Amino acid sequence: MTRAAAVLLLCSIALPGTSAQPVEPRRLPDKEQLGWRLYEQSCSVCHTKPNLVSNLFGPALSRETLGGRAELVREVISNGTPRMPGFKHNFAPAEIDAIVAYLQTLPPAEKR
Repeated sequence: MTRAAAVLLLCSIALPGTSAQPVEPRRLPDKEQLGWRLYEQSCSVCHTKPNLVSNLFGPALSRETLGGRAELVREVISNGTPRMPGFKHNFAPAEIDAIVAYLQTLPPAEKR
């Protein structure tokens, strides 16, 4: 039994985020699916906990980020902050809108 528990613990450390997704990405509308894909490619490196023992580089994001104000989230993604690069040269406005739409599907981190 101890060996099985150790294997489960190692799997949970090695496969972070598998239980953190509140919505199955395939069940999201097309816009949110695009946002999920872009988030996973460019945002999750800082805004998703890589494993159980590491810290986040940036804040955990959710529908409540920046008070739930989509226009502020869009502004930060586009122009960045002193600690985060802006992505207006990487993503088209529709892609930034898709990321914002995906973030609106995420419950607050403490509820995941």
